[in-house]
Amino acid sequence: MQCMYAASDLAGTMKLQYDVSARIIRMPCTARLDINFILKALQEGADGVLIVGCHPGGCAFKTGNLGAERRVRFARKLVGQMGMNEDRVKMVFVSAAEGNKFAADINKFAEEIRKIGSNPIRL
Repeated sequence: MQCMYAASDLAGTMKLQYDVSARIIRMPCTARLDINFILKALQEGADGVLIVGCHPGGCAFKTGNLGAERRVRFARKLVGQMGMNEDRVKMVFVSAAEGNKFAADINKFAEEIRKIGSNPIRL
């Protein structure tokens, strides 16, 4: 997530706008991502969870982002088994220099979530 935070900062510097409903939660690396973080966000009312990691091969911790990608695939299956649309959980990759891609990915995901609708298990 080092890339994600730098890309979000660059998007801000470039004055790019992305969906106001997005909430950025900074982590040292997607390697630290736990499936429970995703499920907890949905349980507490998030309509969707977008994980943004460094491009494959670009992770400072070697393969942290690839492990996160496997966990995201598993989390999507769990979300589907809970009766929710798996597309509420997604992972994308950006580099620190891709502020425009970061903003575009956020906006695209927000639009996808709006089409899916509100979280049915919001507590």
